[in-house]
Amino acid sequence: MDLVHHKTINCNQGAVRAVRYNVDGSYCLTCGSDKKIKLWNPKNGILLKTYGGHAGEVMDAAGSCDSSFIVSVSADKSVIYWDVSTGQPVRRLRGHAGAVKCCKFNEDSSIVVSGSTDNTVMCWDIRTRKTEPIQTMREAKDCITSLVVTEHKIITGSLDGSIRQYDLRVGELTCDTIGVPITHIVHTKDGQCIVAACLDSTIRLIDVDSGELLSEYKGHRTEDYHIECGTVRNDSNIISGSSEGCAVIWDLLEATELRRLKMDTGVVHSLSIHPTGSDILFAKKRNIELWGDTSESEIIIDE
Repeated sequence: MDLVHHKTINCNQGAVRAVRYNVDGSYCLTCGSDKKIKLWNPKNGILLKTYGGHAGEVMDAAGSCDSSFIVSVSADKSVIYWDVSTGQPVRRLRGHAGAVKCCKFNEDSSIVVSGSTDNTVMCWDIRTRKTEPIQTMREAKDCITSLVVTEHKIITGSLDGSIRQYDLRVGELTCDTIGVPITHIVHTKDGQCIVAACLDSTIRLIDVDSGELLSEYKGHRTEDYHIECGTVRNDSNIISGSSEGCAVIWDLLEATELRRLKMDTGVVHSLSIHPTGSDILFAKKRNIELWGDTSESEIIIDE
C-alpha cells in the first residue's frame, strides 16, 4: 500500500478517544476527553461543528445513514442522539449502569445499539420518545468493547474473550470463545469473517458461520490499550494501530507484515477507513492524522 501522510490536525479536545468517518467519507467525528464531539472536514482540516452535552469523556460516536444525526456514548453512562445541523441533543438515553464504550446505528438508522462496561448491550428505538431500551442483552461476562451491526445481526466483542452473534431473525445467540480479551471487532467487506483485535497483541480472523480461527496477525503491540483494527483494499489487507506510535499492515491471506506507517511517539489506538476511497484516519494523543495514497502531503497543525 502506497500510503503517505497528508495532515495532522490538533483537535483541541483533550485526548481523542475515537475517530469515525461518516457514511460517505466526506466528514469525520472525533470524540474527546473534554466531553465533546467534533465534526470535521478531514481533507482541509476545517472544524465544522462542536457538540457539547455529555458529563464525561466521549468514548465513541457514529453518523446516521443520511448524515443528519449523530449518536454518541460517554463515560457518563449516557447515549445522546444529536441533530447534526442544529448541534442540539434530540434524545438523551439513560439505562446503562456503567460507562458506555461503543455505539452503532442499524442500516436504516432507526435503532441505536450501545455496549457498556456494565456488560450489557442495549437497543434503542430513536424514532419514538421512549427512553427505555427496546432490548437488552446481558450474556457477556465483562465489558462490551465493540459492536458490528448488520441487517439481521448484532455482533459483540467483549473483554470476556468471546464474540457473540445475535441473529435477530430467528432469535438465536451464537458464542465463539477466543479466550483472550477482545478490544475491537470489524466485519470484512464480504461479511464472511470477523477481524478481532485482542489484548495479547494478536489480531484474529474468525469465520462468521463456523467460528473457526482462520488466521492470526502479529507484530504490533497493544500492551493494555484498546487498539482498533480494520480491513483495507477490499479485504486484501488488515491494518491495526499499535502502542509504538505506528500502524501495521498485513496481507490478509498470507498473514505477512507488509508495511509500518510511522507516526512519532504515542499510542495509535483508533482508526477509521474511508468507506469508498483509500484514505485512513488515525487518532493519537490529541491529534488525528490523515493518510492517503497520493503523493501530495501537507501538514496542518491547528494551534
